[in-house]
Amino acid sequence: MLDCSRARVCRRLHRFKPIGSGKYGLLLLGLSACTSIPDRRYAIRSIDVEGNSAIGADEIEESMASRESPRFLGFFGGVLYDHQVFNRYVLEADLQRIERYYRSRGFYRARVRAGRVAYWGDRHVKVSIIVEEGAPVVVGRVDVHGLDGLELPLATECREASLLVLGVGDRFEEEQFAETSEGIRRVLSDQGYAYASVRRRARVDLPRSLASVGYWVTPGPRARFGEVTIDGLGPIPEAPVRRALDITRGEPYSESALESAEQAVLGLGVFSSVSVKPDLPRRGRRKARRNAEALPTSVPVRVVVAPSKLRSVRLGGGLHADTLRTDVHLTVGWEHRNLLGGLQNFLIEAVPGIVLYPTRIPELEAPDRLLLQGRVRSELRQPSFLEARTNALLRAQASVYPVLLSQDPDPGAPILGYQDFRVGAGLERQYKRLYGSLSHNVQVSRPFTYAGTLDPDLGTAIVSYPELLNKLDFRDDDVQPHSGAYFQNTLQAAGVGGDARDVKIEPEARFFVPLGRHLTLALRGALGFLFAQNYGDTVAPNAATGQPGDATRAEWVEDVQLMFLRGLFSGGPISNRGYRAREIGPHGVVPFFNPGQSSAEISGSCLPDSPDFSRARCELPLGGFTLWEASIELRFPLLGPLRGALFTDASDVSPELVSFRFDRPHLSSGFGFRYETPVGPIRLDIGYRIPGVQAPADASGEGVPDETFGLPIAVALGIGVPF
Repeated sequence: MLDCSRARVCRRLHRFKPIGSGKYGLLLLGLSACTSIPDRRYAIRSIDVEGNSAIGADEIEESMASRESPRFLGFFGGVLYDHQVFNRYVLEADLQRIERYYRSRGFYRARVRAGRVAYWGDRHVKVSIIVEEGAPVVVGRVDVHGLDGLELPLATECREASLLVLGVGDRFEEEQFAETSEGIRRVLSDQGYAYASVRRRARVDLPRSLASVGYWVTPGPRARFGEVTIDGLGPIPEAPVRRALDITRGEPYSESALESAEQAVLGLGVFSSVSVKPDLPRRGRRKARRNAEALPTSVPVRVVVAPSKLRSVRLGGGLHADTLRTDVHLTVGWEHRNLLGGLQNFLIEAVPGIVLYPTRIPELEAPDRLLLQGRVRSELRQPSFLEARTNALLRAQASVYPVLLSQDPDPGAPILGYQDFRVGAGLERQYKRLYGSLSHNVQVSRPFTYAGTLDPDLGTAIVSYPELLNKLDFRDDDVQPHSGAYFQNTLQAAGVGGDARDVKIEPEARFFVPLGRHLTLALRGALGFLFAQNYGDTVAPNAATGQPGDATRAEWVEDVQLMFLRGLFSGGPISNRGYRAREIGPHGVVPFFNPGQSSAEISGSCLPDSPDFSRARCELPLGGFTLWEASIELRFPLLGPLRGALFTDASDVSPELVSFRFDRPHLSSGFGFRYETPVGPIRLDIGYRIPGVQAPADASGEGVPDETFGLPIAVALGIGVPF
């Protein structure tokens, strides 16, 4: 273990100028950034907590002022980061802080002492803290007073709220005690009692380890919304903001309505901050306890906003590398949030890029061809369409991209690409945590080749479908969730014109379980069902024998193309990370990688003992009709913006309708790193396919998974989180 404060080489390196090149330049540059411990002081090497069981050590350490000295990359002490200096007076105060923290969590008998402060080396100490938790205090009874004058349903709801967070038999914790008080008040405020107040008191019987909890409710008079004033609009027009607020004078007062209004105005995208608050008289709740009749029943609402820039330019770039491709791209965009004077949001974005062909992980060989790719998309959002909280959407996108399906491409096969055009129009609505979107979409996909001959039977495909998207979000954070749940479902029905007729359903659920202040257990489950009516008949025979069944060659080509556009696939950095993209599921012959050959010639050359057999032509992903995926991931901090993850993924795609093949789990495990940046986390994942828990050895149509560095692993580098 290297420690800069003790290594003589570090003191010597400070005499040298930083070296920017050479074999050891980077190492010497990093070591020259060593920090030192002040004279006659000691750095804290580690802090260990012993004897705790009900409360995690990381939570206890969060309540302390003393901290462990950070280590660069989790290993090197004194590099880039300052040492945390040991102070025995701070440690003594920390012991009192820990006892107070335990008391707030219901452990009134907890005692804490420093068991040992041991010297480690010349300039470090290790601190051990011993905790004696004792028996916790639990809630023995809960009483709610002051509900006699309320309607029976409302009084019942208040009593239910008093037991929802902190009920009889629960450990008595101060945070839940206060949260329950606020919950009772919130029930009343949502029913028009703007001046409602709730006092709380608890009596702790230490010999019996019981707490008697009481809440005293003062409802005050029922109120209605009064005048709504808006401050800080600046150049923003007032009419669309008032429409989004959707608060009418004379309506019954509701705190939930105020929160929904605040979220709706913030969702307009033209304000950096929004505050929607009732303009209650000072000490209104205190007056309610004394003389409710003296309070006004009309509550004004004050809205304070801070406009953001109406026009913005986006500029960025990125790199993606996996076992199939390596590409670099730029991102250029322009956004106007008040295009026509009614807070219409217009966005146009271009993402030009180049695929370095055939450069890919792990070979990273020099490219011999540059494949142009790109995407241009635009979006227009009209707020308050038809009603206050519904937005109208218009979308258009044009893209060009290569179709790379094999890690070991056949040099004789054409390099296929697609020109893709998509347009969509629809409505979206947010209601609290529920989001809904209904749109109609048209996709036109035109094939071409970057090199080689385009198959004469391969033509333009058109898919037209309405889509219903629903999301229900209970996460505490949508970027780095630590707790909560997220549910999503997509329903598409192709066939309103176009070449494909099908129904596609893809539900998904995610759960986030906190295992401490900084540890998160993330779980994900997803299903997929494709009910195709006029295509897909060749998938099962193709996967089993490499032949299209009774279909002609032209029908075979059309069938494979529509499955490529509409079929279900699994594998890749946001799916099963032990496999490359689209690698899990039925594999077989893709005829348009063999232009000019008949069905019989293609099938003959794809027999396993044929001298012309090529995996790049004969074992390519076809897509399937039934999908299931499951993932579990443990996320933890490493140092600063660097975080780590341990994950296990499983999935399968079947060539049959509603066919769950759990005997083919395709189980993979691995680890990943995430480095936080302003544009999102840079992510590196390495997944390992666990032997014995893949598809059975005699399974047909599975293909042979690609290897990396001669190992059954997949490596992916990109930007964004997996789920």
